[in-house]
Amino acid sequence: MGVGLGWPASKRARAEEVMHLAVVACGNRLDETLTMFKSALLFSIKRIKFHIFAEDPLTSQFDKGFFFQLSQWPRAITNKFQYSIYPITFSVGNAEEWKKLFKPCAAQRLFLPVILKDIDSLLYVDTDVLFLRPMDDMWSFLKAFNTTQLAAMAPEHEIPKIGWYSRFARHPFYGVTGVNSGVMLMNLTRIRSTLFKNSMIPSGLSWEDLLHPLYQKYKNHITWGDQDLLNIIFHYNSECLYNFPCQWNYRPDHCMYGSNCKGAEEEGVSILHGNRGVYHDDKQPAFKVVYDAIHEYPFEDNLFQSLFYPLQTKFLDTVNTLCGRIPQVFLKQVEKTMRTVYEKKVVRHVRPPPK
Repeated sequence: MGVGLGWPASKRARAEEVMHLAVVACGNRLDETLTMFKSALLFSIKRIKFHIFAEDPLTSQFDKGFFFQLSQWPRAITNKFQYSIYPITFSVGNAEEWKKLFKPCAAQRLFLPVILKDIDSLLYVDTDVLFLRPMDDMWSFLKAFNTTQLAAMAPEHEIPKIGWYSRFARHPFYGVTGVNSGVMLMNLTRIRSTLFKNSMIPSGLSWEDLLHPLYQKYKNHITWGDQDLLNIIFHYNSECLYNFPCQWNYRPDHCMYGSNCKGAEEEGVSILHGNRGVYHDDKQPAFKVVYDAIHEYPFEDNLFQSLFYPLQTKFLDTVNTLCGRIPQVFLKQVEKTMRTVYEKKVVRHVRPPPK
């Protein structure tokens, strides 16, 4: 396990002041993961503890990558986070089977409540996620949970007739269109202390005891691996799930068939999820433009000059695509966030000295 430099020991934050962000990275995901971290650090207010789960070849790359980035990032940014690196481990069942479930190592996210026993709450995101506003705003959803809710996800789709689960699923799923697990907020303490209803044991099962028998029962019927297992769990335990709106997990499906995320139209995208590799090909240039802008941002003080205006300009090249025709969806929230950051800096610098 590697531990980042992070904030000084003398200023170590109290537990409630630290947000926990987890990611699982296998294969060629180093650069994408670091860009995701960069987006989280750009706008977030509270400190962040990153929990990185990586297969052996990537572990040393992450350590080297972080130290390289640390040498380039300003101290104001590097003081905002710590990180730990963990090996890929599965506490129950066959590790090789779990590793091959959908994308490499993706099933690791199912075991986070078991592995991170000392963490109360956690935000899990896929490596292809970008924060376009402070992570603090997503973290605040934890306070919106009622007494039975212990996790939060966004719907897989907004329109049932073109949603995957509502048309093709051969297993139970949550709600009308299922949920997408690429952005998942979890109260780990509640998850560890809950007995989950299921179709196998009438008395209910703990999270850890449920995972392997659930996989054994449905392994021949699931397409999207661990996401399908989560859908099955919350189908039987719908009272445990909080739904956050689509702008908090905005994917190509929300615009490639026409705009269907009303929240993003009204408020702008809060979290961009570039699944299906769209940051790295030419299929959805609107998504790639945002990724490239954050990836290349040099951490200069003037966010508008160094990040927003180049992003705005590059969007002109995407207007021939359905997603590119709605630039305000991609730009509205990030502009608002940058303006807030700028105003805070101005207020701090022009505030008169105390008498």
